Parts: sequence; structure tokens; C-alpha cells
Amino acid sequence: MTIQEILNRVSEYHPDLGKDYHGCDEVKFGDCSQECTGIVSALVPTVDVIRRAVELKANLLYVHEPVSYLTPDWPEWKADYKCRIYDEKLKLLKENKIVLVRDHDHMHAHKPDSIFTGVLKYLGWMEYLTEEQKIPFGYTVCFPKAKKLREINQELIEKIGMQGLRFIGKAELKKIAFTGHIYPDAFIPQHFNEDGSWSDYATEIIREMEQDGVECIIPGEVIEWTVLSYIRDGISLGKNLACINPGHFNWEELGARYAKDWLMKLTENKVSVFYVPTGDMWKYQTKKSLFEQKSE
Repeated sequence: MTIQEILNRVSEYHPDLGKDYHGCDEVKFGDCSQECTGIVSALVPTVDVIRRAVELKANLLYVHEPVSYLTPDWPEWKADYKCRIYDEKLKLLKENKIVLVRDHDHMHAHKPDSIFTGVLKYLGWMEYLTEEQKIPFGYTVCFPKAKKLREINQELIEKIGMQGLRFIGKAELKKIAFTGHIYPDAFIPQHFNEDGSWSDYATEIIREMEQDGVECIIPGEVIEWTVLSYIRDGISLGKNLACINPGHFNWEELGARYAKDWLMKLTENKVSVFYVPTGDMWKYQTKKSLFEQKSE
């Protein structure tokens, strides 16, 4: 089975985004006419992920996030200076004849979203998903019995494969929402309504925490002066609120594991399909007492 035959099957599986689609989803590198020796599904095409694909003798690397370090994710480096790190990364791909495909917009276009289907599935939270999703790009789960925040954190750390995570709050929680990225003009452009009130994505998240009982959010990218400041002040006033912030890539990691599932079905097990975790890029250092510092 050639790589192009596999990609044709993927195109039939995915929603059609129309002839005018000119987003980031495309073959970034490589010759699709070659026979597929194996597929690696990964969230981010890091150097370590590429090396692992080589070890697995897989020549199709199927990823969700950018290969370049530029937001538009062109295959070519377009800044006005040379990037030696990027050149070495491309050399690794070319020397091993790896085809690299990015699939971002199409995965998110599924109903339900393909990435967060995987996140919920591999967290074991699918059965807790509520039917009515009020937050744009949001998925709300409601546990039958409240869980301690630190227990939820530990569950995420273990199932996603993280070194640790950032959080605020110390509550017992039942209702948690995965939200999209919280920064200006994400999902809902900032604007005034006809009645003079202000709206943006942050106000809609706060609305659900104020009116619909969402106690905790798990967002992607964050800024600290909108929803997070609201949650911190709420905690200071004795409210049962929290935010768990695993980071953008950790937040979506299990979606790449789910991509392995549907790629196996599409290829009818005619080629080997592997899921390679990207790995947590962050390490965490906590404050030490003066005594501990002197004893090292």
C-alpha cells in the first residue's frame, strides 16, 4: 500500500473543508508514491519523535502540530536568517525518506472533534460527557461523585504522561470543562453587543462558571488577566473553583493516540501503525527551604 493510497483513504474519512480550504493541513515533506513501511502517529514532529519513527522503520509520520517554528507552518523556513536547528531536522526527515503529513483542521472538524474524542476516551471520561456543550470548542464532564482536585491532577499526569502540571484551587470537583485557548480573539472575537455589553471567549467561559455550575476548566493556551484572575479571586472568596493547566501539547496528546486507532482501521492492518508520545517538554522546580538548599 502506497502512502498516497493511505492519504486518499484519510481524505474520504475526514470532513470535506471545501475547495477553498488553504489551511495548514498538507503533506509537508516526502514522496507519497513510495510504499508505506509503517505509520507513526504523534502530536508534534519533534526531533525525538522523528528519530523514533526511524527506529520503528516507519516512513509516514502523521502529526497534528507544526513542524516548523513559524505559526503559518510553511515547510520552508521563511525568516530572513538561517535556522540551523530546522535545517538539521529536515535533513533527518530527508535522509530517512520520511513523508511528514500535518492533520490539524480536519481532525478538529469532526463532529465530535477527533482530538478530544481521543482525550476523553483515553482519560476514561467519555461516560461522564454531558450532552449539552454550551462553551464554544468546549467539552464538559460531570462526575457522579465529587473528586479531589489533586486526585484529578494525578490522573491526568499518569494517563497523559506528564512530569507535573500547573493548577489553581484546592476543591472537590464534579463539573469540569475542557475549553479552547484563552487569549484575545480566540473562538469569539472581542466585540460590543448591540446593548453595549462586552463579549469575547473569556466572558462566555466565566458565564458558564457563574450560571451553569462549571467548577473547573482545563484550557489550552492561557493568559492570566481574564478567566484565571476570575478563578483566583473566586477561590479567595471561598468559591469552589479551579483551573488545571497541562499546557497546549499535553492537553491534546491523547488525540494522537486516538489517531492511531482510526489509521489502523483505514489501513485494514495492512501496515504497522504506532503511537509515539511526544513527551512532556516541561520540568518543574519547586521552592526549597533555605535548609534544603544548604544541604545540597
